[in-house]
Amino acid sequence: LYSSAGPSESTQDMVFSAHCLISENGRILKENQPFEEGIFWADVNLALLEGERMRQSTYFVKEEPSYTQYFSMKDKQYTLHRFVSPCPFLPKAVEKEGDRAREILSIQSRGLKKRMEHVGCKKLILGLSGGLDSTLALFVCLETFALLGYDKENILCITMPSFGTSKKTHDSAEKLAKALGISLREISIEKAVLQHFSDIGHDGEKRDIVYENAQARERTQILMDLANKEGALLVGTGDLSELALGFATYNGDHMSMYGVNGDIPKTAIPMLLREFAGKSGNQELETVVEEIIATPVSPELLPPDATGEISQRTEDVVGPYLLQDFFLYQHLRYGFSARNIYDLACFAFSKENLANKENERTIPEFSPAEILKNLKTFYKRFFGNQFKRSCLPDGPKVGRVALSPRGDLRMASDACAEAWLSELAELEA
Repeated sequence: LYSSAGPSESTQDMVFSAHCLISENGRILKENQPFEEGIFWADVNLALLEGERMRQSTYFVKEEPSYTQYFSMKDKQYTLHRFVSPCPFLPKAVEKEGDRAREILSIQSRGLKKRMEHVGCKKLILGLSGGLDSTLALFVCLETFALLGYDKENILCITMPSFGTSKKTHDSAEKLAKALGISLREISIEKAVLQHFSDIGHDGEKRDIVYENAQARERTQILMDLANKEGALLVGTGDLSELALGFATYNGDHMSMYGVNGDIPKTAIPMLLREFAGKSGNQELETVVEEIIATPVSPELLPPDATGEISQRTEDVVGPYLLQDFFLYQHLRYGFSARNIYDLACFAFSKENLANKENERTIPEFSPAEILKNLKTFYKRFFGNQFKRSCLPDGPKVGRVALSPRGDLRMASDACAEAWLSELAELEA
């Protein structure tokens, strides 16, 4: 019997024809037409098959009772006695972070170097927001130019303030460019976005998804057009964690000409920034890097609060990146079940495990309730946003967990999280 997937299986790159076959000892008894629906059946002579298999005994090995041992296991919860790293993307020993960071930066920069050589491009352009991701992307650009022997004046940084830009991140972008000796061009997008709202008949006072995504897409349009104007390659800044959770605007910051951070988890970025800044011997750079690391992660698409501080915090929406990166690693690296990941996370972020002498980092505890809530968020967002990952720009693979649709994660855009969520629902029953 053979039954392949049907047209309801996926709407991504392939449509399946529901091909069905029923055969008897190598002879096809019945085969359906492509996309034929309904019950598919045929008469199979089981006695004939049994007789044929008894006659064809070449290389047949008689099964002995001793070949199979049956046993049962009771479903019981056990306490773990080994250390479980709450930061699986980081080396267990803090002293090895520098080596790991240098290796990662080397992979990123060499990937970008090859792409520049391939397209014959000697300029790079990126949007500099004053946040973690764009800072790392800029550092990778500088590393790449050092490998190529190019002048860093051909790294074009654009900052594009809008309604949600805080003074803190705007200042960080300026300080970063100054510390690195990089020119920074400012293009406000407020007028363009307001004009766009007028064109499509959208109320600019309505702070909805249109309000937010229009800003992200306007920035990408500016960067793409400037890249064409300057003959430059637009470097993408989105990271692994954002892509896993779908926290990117489709055809906005989601799109670039080459994404250097697509395989870098959010929890690893501070390590990379500190390594680059530390080896530079530039105290001014180290200071601004620490300020950037201390800034709450935010897309800054909603206006700051009354005090001018960031009001829109990413972790308020998707949950703590510490947890989400832990879930992502266990899900993709080992394929653990939802229940297994939940149990593992409960222990990894428990007081007992964090007090283990093998833990060299200051990590907050999370309760089982917090873990369950955020694990649900992970599965909903991970499966619900595969369509964004299905059309990712190229970028270098760095670690064992990757999301490229052309490599490690060949997943249908309409895959469903129901099986995983059902398993978690049993924990609440």
